[in-house]
Parts: sequence; structure tokens; C-alpha cells
Amino acid sequence: MSNLTSMPTLLLLQFSDIRVLQIFHFFIFLALYLMAVIGNLLIIIAIVFDHHLHTPMYFFLFNLATIDLGTISVIVPKLMAMSLKGDRSISHYGCAAQVFFYLFFASLDLVVLTVMAHDRYIAICNPLHYERIMHKEACLQMVAIGWATSLLYATLHTGGTFAITFCSNMISQFFCEIPQLLKLSCSRIYLVEVGLLIVSCGMTVGCFIFITVTYVQVFTTVLRIPSVHRQKKALSTCLPHLTVVSMLVFCGLFAYAKPPTGTSSKLDLAFAVVYTILPPMLNPFVYSMRNKEIKTALWKLLDFAISSKSILKIVL
Repeated sequence: MSNLTSMPTLLLLQFSDIRVLQIFHFFIFLALYLMAVIGNLLIIIAIVFDHHLHTPMYFFLFNLATIDLGTISVIVPKLMAMSLKGDRSISHYGCAAQVFFYLFFASLDLVVLTVMAHDRYIAICNPLHYERIMHKEACLQMVAIGWATSLLYATLHTGGTFAITFCSNMISQFFCEIPQLLKLSCSRIYLVEVGLLIVSCGMTVGCFIFITVTYVQVFTTVLRIPSVHRQKKALSTCLPHLTVVSMLVFCGLFAYAKPPTGTSSKLDLAFAVVYTILPPMLNPFVYSMRNKEIKTALWKLLDFAISSKSILKIVL
């Protein structure tokens, strides 16, 4: 096979070659993208402007919403452009940027979700020590460490992936996914990146085990609470988080830990959509629907917007 590393573009996989279906896919992804952006922006605005939500739990939720905006913005705009124009090419630099930023946001997402599990454990299992442990400086330090670690993680993976020699420019996925890029390798150096992926899967599983053990302890403590109202309140902040973590980890592990195959199946595409697009879109709804504080803050924002509009009409 000839060395195609020097080619200016790589070719991504389209969902369909039929023009009508391409336009249809464009509107579907546009709707999903707008839902994700609007939902996460509402969460961010609600937390910023409601002083009752200036607590560690909502500080981490604010970071999660910001990360979700970044995650979906790395993948979906290119996917929409590809469907609208019918052009599935992407430059090597564009592909490297997509890999870097997606890995950065995805790893940071997992870090924040892990920290949120720790926060809920301290709040429910050790409430008397909560303010001493989860103070402002500690929260900022945990998030800062997460950003630094994710930056290093994304840099190592991107460097390891694009150090290999590509013998084909046909990527069997709708975005630049590392397992699919490794299939294009015709040099042994790809084994370095395979080693990094194995370590990454181990770290992901470790975070998931930590979160699972943490919530087992949380649920055990919740069941001992005599008040049914307090039980429901505690569970309302834990179950959405556990749902989001499970969906993200299991779908991600399917893509990165399953045995490699020569071609991409429809199941690969479906799971890629699930773990790249659905979590950023569903997170705002999962957290807001079961969280009274978030719903109250959003209603206050709506009332304020309606009042401002009425006052503006009167003035004009």
C-alpha cells in the first residue's frame, strides 16, 4: 500500500450517499445541536445568575454544561457541514484538532463526573464535614487538576496517533476517532497508541468503579434516612448523575475496547452517535427535570424575561 500520509485530506464516512437523506440528516443534527446548546446554556445562565446555586454541586454542574458545549461543538458542526455540502473531506490538521479537542473535553467530562460523585458522597455520607472538605479552594483545585490532566492526556493521544504513517485516507467513522485512524496505519509505531488506549480504558474503568462504589455507599446511607422526603431529595441528585455516567462509559468502552474489525458497522455508527452526541444533549434535561433548584432558577429566568419584555413594550 502506498504512503498517503502526505495527502492534504482524509475522507470521513457519511450516513448516506443519497442527497435527500443527506439534507434530512442535516436537519436532524441541527435540531440535536440546538437542543444541546440551548439546554446547556440555560443551565449555565441559571447557575450564574441564581446565588442559591453558588454551591460546589452546581459549580461542578456548571463545568459539566460548559464541557458538554465544547464536546458537541467539536463533532456536530463538521457533521452538519458534511451532510449539507456532501463533502466528506477533512484536512490532516482539522482531523488532529478534532481528535485533540474531543479527547480533551471527553476526558475532562469523566473527571468532573467522578468529582461530582465524590461531592455527593461527602454531602450525604459526611454532611457535618462537607463545608470543611468541599470548600471553594478545594473545588477550584480539583477542576484545575482535571483541566491540566485532560490537556496532557489529549496531547499524548493526538501526538501518538498522528505520529503513525497512514496508508489510506478512508476513515470508517463520521468523525476522526482514534480506533478508526489506527486501522489506517501501515507502520508498527501504532502499537504505542494502542498501549495508550489500553491505559485509557483502564483509567476509565477505574473511574467508573470508583463512582459505582461511591454510589453504593451513598444509597446505603440514603436507605437509612428515616425521612422519605429526604430520601427522595438525596436520590434526585444522585440518579441523574449515575444515569449519565453509565451511558457515557458503556458506549465509550464499546467503541474503544471492542476487538478491531476491518470495516465499520451500523452498530459502530449508532454507538458513536450515542456517546458523542446524546450525553451533551440529554444532560441538561436529566439534571433539570429531577432537580427542583434548577427548575426554580429556570422559572425565575423565564419570569424575568417575560417581565422585561412587558416593561420594554410599555416603554416603547
